[in-house]
Amino acid sequence: SLLSPDGPRPCRRTLARPRKEPQPLVIPRSAAEEQRLRLERLMRNPEKTVPIPEKLNEWAPRPPPEFVRDVMGSSAGAGSGEFHVYRHLRRREYQRQDFMDAMAEKQRLDEEFQKKLERNKMIAEEQTAKRRRKRQKLKEKKLQAKKNKLEQKKQEKEPDQSQEQVSSEEDEEDSKEEEEKEDDAEEPSFVMGR
Repeated sequence: SLLSPDGPRPCRRTLARPRKEPQPLVIPRSAAEEQRLRLERLMRNPEKTVPIPEKLNEWAPRPPPEFVRDVMGSSAGAGSGEFHVYRHLRRREYQRQDFMDAMAEKQRLDEEFQKKLERNKMIAEEQTAKRRRKRQKLKEKKLQAKKNKLEQKKQEKEPDQSQEQVSSEEDEEDSKEEEEKEDDAEEPSFVMGR
């Protein structure tokens, strides 16, 4: 019995699992809000596996039969049901032709896209090669300028060294002349080579 000395007992159903809190009904106003609600629902229980739907195969028409048993004839006296059979066959054939046209168009667009990709790739490679050549030219110019600068410095140092040698020779000549002056005791009116 449900009545006990302590009062009414709760039934077994309420003891088995705790009551869920009622969730407020939220109507999404935009696609972003709908996506946010879905993510929140998924993140409530992160351990739960998420079903990922597989990619559906593209619709393709049923292949035509290898052997047609009941060929539609143009004879008079065909039953009234034959028109519906003909109508279904015609619809199926039109669907097949439309599918083939759509596939041909898709293939043509894919080919055009691949050609465009190749063309863009070639143009990008040409631009890259052109820029690479330009960078290489600038690099070579800088190296050449650096070499020229080093050569100029070397040339400037060499004349300095030769000038030092010349100046040391001149110093020696000067000292000889001074000795000669002292020896002669006469001062010449001018000195050659100065």
